[in-house]
Amino acid sequence: MRTADFDYHLPSELIAQHPLERRDQSRLLLLDRAAGRVEHHAFHELVDLLRADDVLVFNESKVIPARLRGRKPTGGKVECLLVKQIDPSTWEAMTRPGLRVGQLVAFGAEPCLRAQVLDVEADGLRHLAFDASGEALRAAIWRLGEMPTPPYVHERISEPERYQTVYAREEGSVAAPTAGLHFTPELLERLRARGMSLEFVTLHVGLGTFQPVKAEEVAAHRIHSEYCRVSPEIAARLAAAREAGRRIVAVGTTAVRALETAADEAGKIRPFAGETSLFVYPGYRFRAVEAMVTNFHLPRSTLLMLVSAFAGRAATLAAYEAAVAERYRFYSFGDAMLIV
Repeated sequence: MRTADFDYHLPSELIAQHPLERRDQSRLLLLDRAAGRVEHHAFHELVDLLRADDVLVFNESKVIPARLRGRKPTGGKVECLLVKQIDPSTWEAMTRPGLRVGQLVAFGAEPCLRAQVLDVEADGLRHLAFDASGEALRAAIWRLGEMPTPPYVHERISEPERYQTVYAREEGSVAAPTAGLHFTPELLERLRARGMSLEFVTLHVGLGTFQPVKAEEVAAHRIHSEYCRVSPEIAARLAAAREAGRRIVAVGTTAVRALETAADEAGKIRPFAGETSLFVYPGYRFRAVEAMVTNFHLPRSTLLMLVSAFAGRAATLAAYEAAVAERYRFYSFGDAMLIV
């Protein structure tokens, strides 16, 4: 299977540049896999499109202000995107321009935060050792960093919390789990009031989620690992729900990957805490997830491949074509799909 098989045409004006004033006023395309049907709704209608006994699973990872702007001792500017924490004082990072081993970077005014490049990986990522660790480093990142919005968003976010879900709790992502951005506290309460269960897992979004696929053949792509956790309590409740015949609805591709990582061959969801490099593309057999809420994704991306594995490549691309024709808004701040 070729990466080019997951291409599609998107007019640039359909790439959403800012979030809507009301999160749940975005549009929602319903793709019914069994019926081969596409319907158009508003996102707040989700309550009526799901079953009353559905179990919704959300990724509660919180985005950190992972973009740091610094300077070399010579005064040259450096931009760093923190990708993954290695230990209390070391982060894996993308830097622009590239930095050599031993180079120093300073962030902020005096007293500033400093880092030194420990090594350069084969894929160009740098390991940065900071002169602070633990809570002190965390505080410095939140003081000096910026929200790492994607490169296709050209407008600066005036309200950084709009790049967080309303239920974000566990710090660690460097990009938002965007399917969750549509939910409001009121909508969550309406889902509960109808009888649905809401469960929360963690997958810290990093390079594994947003790195582009450069290989010509899909199977040749290697996905970077990301931290994932499904607690024993959540796993037990989800396993019981499945045994009772309740449907598991994953909110976002990251929730899908967390659940599928934790599920055994028989489909039982078990506790999990660790790194996952699960790459889902057509041919994958889903073990836990039975319905999905997701945004519209970039061409040739692992996220589009995951959705295509769930709904079928032809049906997915046809739904995208319908969304383009109906002038849906695409990508992080765009509209959503419900796939059942």
